[in-house]
Formats: sequence, C-alpha cells, structure tokens
Amino acid sequence: MTLFWMSTLVLTVLGIVVIVLPLWKVRDQDSDATRRDELNKAFYKDRLSELEEETSEGLVNDQAELITELKQSLLDDIPEKSQASVSNGLNAKMMIAPAVIIFLAITYSFYFKFGNIDKIQAWHEVSGNLPALSKKLMVPQGAELTDDEMLDLTLALRTKLHNNPDDAMGWLLLGRIGMANRDIETSAGAMKKAYKLEPHNPDIQLGYAQALMLTGEDAEAEQARQMLRRIIAKDRTNIRALSLLAFDAFERNEYQVAAEAWSLMRDLIGPEDPRAEMLERSIERALSRINAPDASELSVPVTVNLGSNVQLPEQGVVIVSVHPANGAPMPVAAVRLPLESFPLTISLDDTNSMIPERALSSLETLMVRARIDTDGNVSTKTGDWYGESSVVSIGEPVTLVIDNQY
Repeated sequence: MTLFWMSTLVLTVLGIVVIVLPLWKVRDQDSDATRRDELNKAFYKDRLSELEEETSEGLVNDQAELITELKQSLLDDIPEKSQASVSNGLNAKMMIAPAVIIFLAITYSFYFKFGNIDKIQAWHEVSGNLPALSKKLMVPQGAELTDDEMLDLTLALRTKLHNNPDDAMGWLLLGRIGMANRDIETSAGAMKKAYKLEPHNPDIQLGYAQALMLTGEDAEAEQARQMLRRIIAKDRTNIRALSLLAFDAFERNEYQVAAEAWSLMRDLIGPEDPRAEMLERSIERALSRINAPDASELSVPVTVNLGSNVQLPEQGVVIVSVHPANGAPMPVAAVRLPLESFPLTISLDDTNSMIPERALSSLETLMVRARIDTDGNVSTKTGDWYGESSVVSIGEPVTLVIDNQY
C-alpha cells in the first residue's frame, strides 16, 4: 500500500506541475502586439541607418533631434504593453492556488468515489493472509475452508503467481484448490505448470496425475498411469500412488489389479491404521466383482423433485452431490445435469467420486444434496435453490425436493 500511495503522490505532483507551469510563466499572447513591437524595433534600426547616411550626405542638419523623435515614437506603445503584461502575470499567479486546490479535490474525490479503494484494501489483506489460509488448507479433516476463505485463497494465490510465475508449490496449491472446487480445468492447468517447473517432485507428480485422471480423457488418463507406475517403480511404499492406481483399475473393471494394490497398501500401513478397515472393504468389494461384475447395489439411485415455490431460472445446471452422513460440505461424489423438466432421475456410483482416495462405495451411510446453480461457479451460492435428503444406507433409493434458497 505504501508503494501505491507514493505512486499517487508522484502522479499528483506531476499534475500540479502541468497546471502551475503555464500560469507561472504566463506571457502576453497578443500576436498582433508582438508583431508590432518587432516591426517597430526593425523600423527604428533601419531609420537610424538612414539618418547616418543622410547626415553623411549633408541632407540632415539636426541629427540628434530626429533621433530623439524616433525614440519617442518607439516608446509610445511600451507603457501600455508593460502594464498589460504585469497585470496578466499577476492575475495568472493568483489563479495558481485555487487551481491546485480544485485539482486535488476533484482528483481524490473521484478516486475515493470510483476507485474501489475498499476492494484494493481487501485484496492486500487477503494477499497478506495467504500463509495462514494455505496452512489451513493443508490441515487434515476438521479444518475445511469456507467458500469465502477458498475464494480469498484463490485470489491471493493468483496474485502471488502473477508476481512469481516460477513458484512450483504455488501452482501445486492452486491445482489442489481447483480440485477441491471441482474445477478440473483450472486444476489440470495449474498442475501442469507446476510439473513443468519441478518434474521430479513426487508431490507434484502425484497431483498432476490425479488431475489428469479427473479430466476424463483417455490419453491424459494413460499419461497419468505411466507417471504413477514410474513413481511406484522408484518407491513401492508410496501410498498415494498405489491408491490412485487402484482406484483407476477399479473404474476400468480391472478388479484383480485394484485388489492387489489395495492389499499392498493395507500391508504397508498396518492393522492399527484407521484406514485399514476401509481398505479391507475395498478389497472385498473388488474381489466380489471378479465373479459378480454387476454391482448395482453399490450405486445410489436419486430422484430430484422441484418444490411448488421454486421458479426455475432461464439458465443453469443441477448439481447432485453425495455427502457423508455427518453432512460434511465436501462431497464424496457429484454430477452436473442440464436444467430440464423435473423430476430428475440419476444413479451415482464410484465413477462419480471426487477423489480416488475416497470412493463413493466406501460409504456405508450417506445423504444427497441437489442445487440449481445459475452462474456456473460452485463457490457462489447466493440465490440458488437447494434441497437435501435424510441419511440412508448406500444402495437405497433417495428422493429429495429442491425447495430452499440460500
């Protein structure tokens, strides 16, 4: 902020100089009077030369008297001109102080009215709060950021990355925020920049691979698999890489590969780890699907109705999301649907999971939320209509009504 105000001070001083300088050096701008003075001087010099010649030729008897008359005629206009110049100069200098005051008043009044100084101050405060917000984002469960904090963190990060585009960890953090906001395009783009800056950083490799898998493109998913295999070849104890490969294999119906990866993870973390129970269920589910590929019982059939008090917007989408039974704001799985006639019917399964480490099928009980999003930004909710279901077991059909507004 100090640099900003110093910049405004410099610009203000320059503006004052532009105003004061012409007034301080005001000159008589009467071009006719100026030309007349120049002509009179030239005439005076020419006439002196003529008198010298006429005197030398004996044509003039009293040269001194003629020179006096010539000088008098030249000076006749000078008093009036000088007085006018002095008067104009005094009047101009008297206008300097009022002009500067008016300039300052108009300049700063317009700035405080239209310069969005409150937003600039908020921007600087958010940028200064970046370390605290980043730390909170990295804390495990129980310290989830609010929507406003997530927007603040994104703004602060983009500002930092604009000033320092070679900050690989900054791009990694922005990619994780994009993933948390289900903005896969932003996440993949940020992770790609981080990977270009530090291609051998394991955290960046894993983040980039996860983002590529979430794009839904076959070529990018294959690139992610190759990257994960290289990580595991160097470090067979990398839990995150194994988890990503297991989830990917499960989605592609390679249940034996998924079960083996989860089994290796279970052996690495030990039976005392709280994740061991979830891994056991995942292994059992994968093995059961080898002989029974029909896993419809693990999906969540959802029917969304519209309340009579709701007026549909002209444009928007319906976001249906599955959450843990405790109502945590971060969804385990989600899907976007076009805004069409109601009721809407859809079935969510593991392919709709948000992150590989937590598949939809890992939930025993859950709740479903549905929201009509009008602006395409999942972080903004003001004015959106929503509804949520009661807690049900996985596989049970869910019916909910959209009839509340944020």
